[in-house]
Amino acid sequence: MMRRLLPTLLLLGVACNRKPSPPGPTPSAVASAAVSPNAGVPAFSPSHLAPFQPIPPAVEKPVMDDATRLGQQLFWDARLSKGQDVSCNGCHALAAGGMDGQVLSTATKGEKTKRNAPTVLNAGGSFAQGWDAKASTIEDFLPGHFTDVFAQDPAATVASIPDYAAAFRKTYAGEALSGELLARALGAFTKKLFARGRWDRYLEGDAAALSAEELGGLAMFVEAGCPTCHQGKYLGAKEAQKVGIAKEWPGISPTAMFKIPSLRNTWRTGPWLHDGSIATLEDVTRKMARHQVGKELSAVQAVAITSFLATLDGEPPKELAAKPALPVSGPKTPKPE
Repeated sequence: MMRRLLPTLLLLGVACNRKPSPPGPTPSAVASAAVSPNAGVPAFSPSHLAPFQPIPPAVEKPVMDDATRLGQQLFWDARLSKGQDVSCNGCHALAAGGMDGQVLSTATKGEKTKRNAPTVLNAGGSFAQGWDAKASTIEDFLPGHFTDVFAQDPAATVASIPDYAAAFRKTYAGEALSGELLARALGAFTKKLFARGRWDRYLEGDAAALSAEELGGLAMFVEAGCPTCHQGKYLGAKEAQKVGIAKEWPGISPTAMFKIPSLRNTWRTGPWLHDGSIATLEDVTRKMARHQVGKELSAVQAVAITSFLATLDGEPPKELAAKPALPVSGPKTPKPE
């Protein structure tokens, strides 16, 4: 049976253009790969839920204050980049799981970044920002990220747009408009981009939210040792870790340390790894088991785990995900370079 079902695995392609890639198959389609109890997949037990907690329901009703609205506009505004061709949403598309589907993201004027774009969804719950965990907060991370992606500090451009300038004076009275202030506004917005889904409802008592096959995948996930790193509300994002703990990972320095990503929305945030080098969810699942916990997974076991990972999908609140109206440029607003 599994030989017939393997083609239904989630096989996300790598986008070659700058538009957000459409999501892959729906979580229910991924979960359709039924797993036989005698195929090396353990039976589900309520004890398997112990390492996890739901994201609280309150995040579904965010407070839309002035800072959040201002940050939302900045998130969608390509004028922040030197070529006026890249916005935050370009690399972290809210309609596509919070990322762009590319191996390496595209910065302004066609330049490639050094890292695969992680999802921006649930970033506010992470212990640190960036694959290298180099900043403890979104606000600390963004000024340097502006330089990497936008090739400029966008503060002067924003100051030249009359409605932006007025909004900053109202929201941050008495503070000079700067890259750091833009980072605070974007942080106010980004830290509300939490995405709950079926997994949270199951943890809160909705027994019908997950199928028997998906619960089998959860059991396999736990028995494989994945919660050693991927646990809590975000199934990760709590620490940085060496790549290749159990077995050296080819092509990656044995001293390399990266942030353990959240597994929420992971089913549609491929290609995977910090360098975007793995094209399928099944492949990254098997390699992570091999190199991080020293366990070899069969194809059936990997299918089971991916069926569980599909349940971690969620969407941010609709009022945050929609593109807002942007203020018009002023007479002194720079033209694209």
